[in-house]
Amino acid sequence: MVATSTNRYSFEAYCQYDDGTDTRYELEDGNLVAMTPPTFRHILLAEKLGDRLKQEITRLNLPLYCLRETGLRVGYAKSRIADLMVVDQQKVAAAVDQAGIYQSTPNLVVEIVSPESVIRDYRYKRSEYAAITVPEYWLIDPSAEKITILTFNEGLYDERIFTQEEKLVSQQFPELTLTPQDLFAL
Repeated sequence: MVATSTNRYSFEAYCQYDDGTDTRYELEDGNLVAMTPPTFRHILLAEKLGDRLKQEITRLNLPLYCLRETGLRVGYAKSRIADLMVVDQQKVAAAVDQAGIYQSTPNLVVEIVSPESVIRDYRYKRSEYAAITVPEYWLIDPSAEKITILTFNEGLYDERIFTQEEKLVSQQFPELTLTPQDLFAL
């Protein structure tokens, strides 16, 4: 992750920004920050988990989408690109022709931790997602082979760490049957 410019951008300008490349940017306090391309492990984990979440959404006939690499507004001049988000279908439909940046609170955000994103995912995004009251935030950490599920509770996150064959416990998807071992087996 490298700061890209010295110019400061409003959220609205960020939504319209196009430098003619395929570079993905997050907006941090008005500054564009280029995101490094993910590894294949990262991509495969996101695909696998996204498929499982979509299966649950379909099975339960929930009015939700599970979206990959979608923007999420987390502040006045701040937007993140989440690996996965579970969001309300109606809110997406209402903004279908706008930039792919969700501006409401998602039901669930999932970040897959990379070596260069450890501090950002575990610390900064945790506080940013708490500030917009994201009910559940998952950290998938392939290096540590653990999944941390953070559940919003009275302004802060309660944390539970799952490893190996422990069944994940999710308030958003209480019937999901998944373990870290299942997910990390690519």
